[in-house]
Amino acid sequence: MSELPPERHLPVAWMTYLASDDADETAEMIRACGGTVAVGPLDADEAGRMLIAADPEGAVFGVWQECTYAAAEPGAPGTPVWHELLTREGTGVLKFYRMVFGYQAEAAPEERGCRTLHLDGRPVCAIQSVGGALPRGRGPYWMTHFAVDDVDETVRRVTALGGQVVRPPSRGASGHRATVRDPEGAAFTVVRRTEG
Repeated sequence: MSELPPERHLPVAWMTYLASDDADETAEMIRACGGTVAVGPLDADEAGRMLIAADPEGAVFGVWQECTYAAAEPGAPGTPVWHELLTREGTGVLKFYRMVFGYQAEAAPEERGCRTLHLDGRPVCAIQSVGGALPRGRGPYWMTHFAVDDVDETVRRVTALGGQVVRPPSRGASGHRATVRDPEGAAFTVVRRTEG
């Protein structure tokens, strides 16, 4: 987490970072494929190199190279477990992410308009075409999903701590989930994955 300087009037949000073996080469690919690099590439102390960019539709994301910190166990409560791009029409940006990051795409049969992106046969993120359901005045954006043990209890805690419920808890093929905002307005999804 980082604090925005008071003079910067930017929306408060979670930033999705996509992995890269070479941040400088990825920055060149982003530009060549119609995206924009806004910050970097630059060194992030001893943790690696990073940059902040936007895809051709304007969705902002980060790129991270060579994390040297020890990551938490994947899927442990409180850890990010999924990232999903919500956009009006995903076909154009699908090509962008495939070209820049080498992802392979697969339609998710249970979710119309959703394409799961794979790397080396492993699902890593998704692009969800939501059409007119994207709020007016809001461009495409990445949504971070955090693992929790109990979605209903987490939602109660969010509201008790001054946050808001954006989408109440619901069950689907990928698990029990809810979308919330923290007291500063940053939205995220909490999910308890279906075992399988």
